[in-house]
Amino acid sequence: MEALLKGTTWKVYKYVLENGPTGIREIQKSLRLSTPSLVLYHLNKLEEEGIIKKDEQGYTATRILLRNRVKVKRLLVPRYFFYSLFMIAAIIVQTSIFRPRTISRDYAFSLAIMCAITAFCLYETIRALVKRSF
Repeated sequence: MEALLKGTTWKVYKYVLENGPTGIREIQKSLRLSTPSLVLYHLNKLEEEGIIKKDEQGYTATRILLRNRVKVKRLLVPRYFFYSLFMIAAIIVQTSIFRPRTISRDYAFSLAIMCAITAFCLYETIRALVKRSF
């Protein structure tokens, strides 16, 4: 599946997944592809694999193939975004509720580790948004 969902085919699949029933010309204009036949070529590849189907309203996704993303309504959110939110909440709890009166080395070390993990998750979230990979 990863070999199939690359480049323009991925862009076409993502557009159909996010926008629901859609037509060839709409995909062509939105993705700024040169011809409708190019869009049709990629749609046919996806249809042969059973990932999308054509009905009266247009093309729709039949399977959701998202390795590093989660679909929330029409948005594709990187999975690391949720990890980032969890870690930020954990840091807030640790610094506000579980903060000792005197800060020990153990507390500072655990806080530093949590901040490093949060930074990594935020980095991966931004990277996934910029890269726009699945």
